[in-house]
Amino acid sequence: MDIQAVSGAATVAIVCAIVFLIAAKSWHLLTNALSGSPNFADSIMSEAAQRFRDELKALSRSQSSYLGAALVFVVIYIATIAFNGPELFVGYPEWQLYVLLTALAAAALFALYRLIRTVFAWRTVRFMRDANIAIGHQLQRIASAHGRAYHDVPTSAGIVDHVLIGQGGVYAINVVARRHLKKGSVNLGSNDLHFSNSERTLPIVDVIATTNRLEKEFRKILGKNIRVRSVIAVPGWDISDQTDNDHLLVNERTIPMISGWKDQKDYLMNEDVHALQKDLTSRCRLLIS
Repeated sequence: MDIQAVSGAATVAIVCAIVFLIAAKSWHLLTNALSGSPNFADSIMSEAAQRFRDELKALSRSQSSYLGAALVFVVIYIATIAFNGPELFVGYPEWQLYVLLTALAAAALFALYRLIRTVFAWRTVRFMRDANIAIGHQLQRIASAHGRAYHDVPTSAGIVDHVLIGQGGVYAINVVARRHLKKGSVNLGSNDLHFSNSERTLPIVDVIATTNRLEKEFRKILGKNIRVRSVIAVPGWDISDQTDNDHLLVNERTIPMISGWKDQKDYLMNEDVHALQKDLTSRCRLLIS
């Protein structure tokens, strides 16, 4: 097998793979543009981990596109070599063909890099989705006795994973998803989380910022001070002692502790509960299918 045959087959194969990838990406963009809003949009709310579900769907499409393009490249390359396809570069100097092969190899490695990144991102997002779903489903079990649960609540400082509102008060539940090879524990310091299998700490600055912003936004709606209690959920980890009374640290098994973590001043009037629930219902409608 000479350099001309390899160069020609590789060129044909990679051009076909690129055309396939462009067609697949274009089809995904077209279907997204035509999908529009869901039916009964005013009555459909975001589910637990909705943003991770959507991101995982997009990553799955990208992963399928890259894998499909790789398969097209392999099939076309083998077919071109096996059936003595057209030799596109007969008579070209060998140094030019080696330059071409180097460029094609670089393009193939870049595509492989993008595929690997997509696969790792898909695994990460899937783990975060499952962690949020686990907490969200546990919240649904206790919501009937407390009020209503909302998911993926947007604020001007970021997204709160879950919000529980009832006459007993308002709780902002943020999920911290972290993998572990063996069962471990986590405890809460003044402004960070400490995991038993690592010396590194995880700051909770974003949790504090979104919770405080949600509290300010609710204060504007009601025209009076209101406390939003901060809950940090770390599914899959045992909970150790915590030194910060501003946050409650739970996992998917101990989340019912929320019901007992309240104060008389946290209680809300019925009209306040209805006003806040109306606001969150508007915020958390599912706008994109």
